[in-house]
Amino acid sequence: MKRPILIHPDPRLKKVCAPVTDITGDLRKLAKDMLETMYDAPGIGLAAPQIGVLDRLIVLDCVKEEGETPRPLVMINPEVVASSDDLNTYEEGCLSIPEQYADVTRPAEVEVTWVDVDGNPHKEAFGGLWATCVQHEIDHLNGKLFIDYLKPMKRQMITRKMQKLKREQARV
Repeated sequence: MKRPILIHPDPRLKKVCAPVTDITGDLRKLAKDMLETMYDAPGIGLAAPQIGVLDRLIVLDCVKEEGETPRPLVMINPEVVASSDDLNTYEEGCLSIPEQYADVTRPAEVEVTWVDVDGNPHKEAFGGLWATCVQHEIDHLNGKLFIDYLKPMKRQMITRKMQKLKREQARV
């Protein structure tokens, strides 16, 4: 089931999420709903707080080439355990900040641990777009948005645009 995506500014997007302590049927359903919502948006990542759920759960799939096999990942309690000194700058966007993009510099490679929906632990190294995406989504779990990396003036400009968008949507 597709879920509505919260638009910035929303206080839930600035909250630190609680660790998941129990993998339930409801959590598996939430993960499935999040993947459906992400693909429909369309996006390459989605964090639970973006749909108003304050749990440490993210989904991502950075396979964008036509004809390539999708690789949907569901990460419960994801954590960056190592990151490279090398940096990459990507133009990032966010489903909670529609149609706004800005360059963000992050570690080029990260090693992440997480648990899947069956309770199995995982550890994997990510580079390129995958590294950027997983860091962006984990930031959401810590109440941080990509615009928090920008200079105050640019951040305020984007926030005002989002406030205007929300007012326009409320009138419809």
